[in-house]
Amino acid sequence: MTRTGFLTPAEQAALQQYYRGEDLVLTGGQPGCERQAAFFLPEFMAAEDFVPAEHLRSVKLQAHFGAPGHRDYLGAALGLGITRESLGDIRIFEDTAYVFCLPTVEPLLLEELKKVGRVSVTASPCALGSVPAPLVRVKALSFTVKSLRLDAVAGAMFGLSRTAAAEQIRLGQVSLNYLPCERTDAPVKEGDVISLRGRGKGCLAEVGGRSKKDRLFVTAQVYL
Repeated sequence: MTRTGFLTPAEQAALQQYYRGEDLVLTGGQPGCERQAAFFLPEFMAAEDFVPAEHLRSVKLQAHFGAPGHRDYLGAALGLGITRESLGDIRIFEDTAYVFCLPTVEPLLLEELKKVGRVSVTASPCALGSVPAPLVRVKALSFTVKSLRLDAVAGAMFGLSRTAAAEQIRLGQVSLNYLPCERTDAPVKEGDVISLRGRGKGCLAEVGGRSKKDRLFVTAQVYL
């Protein structure tokens, strides 16, 4: 089996755009992970036989008398000489963090990560299935558009006029499903993720019927 390190959503999208083999599995260790590693399976293995726990690890970090943030945990891990590609998502729940990682760096995290910033932490192994689901905060938006074009949907999603949204698209500030898109008329469908640099990202959750003025009812979720 061959694998990559952990990839960003944009890198995953680029990989899937250019590689369409059935032997490809993307996983961050658990459903809902943003950073994922790509595994290229051997001929004798089917995707349903792939077990993430055999190839990825997670480490629990319990903070004492403090609640470090994501940057703090990431900086502490990188300070040990661990590369970013060896680290997946870092999920934080008050004074506890869970770090997804490659097996090669798990011993270093367990043995050497004693402090995060000025806060002492205790590291312990944690089964992938025991990591709590991420807390995702979103704001629901409902609006109408004439058509499901990128400029129309992005404008409504981020509070811009269609003209202003089109300008941002032409400037390369907008990504569709994590890939840069400079087509103002690019079609958008349910489940697509739209990002605007400096404004965040959102997902087109649902497309409903048409209004009396022949406009489409759309529901989107913007990540907070």
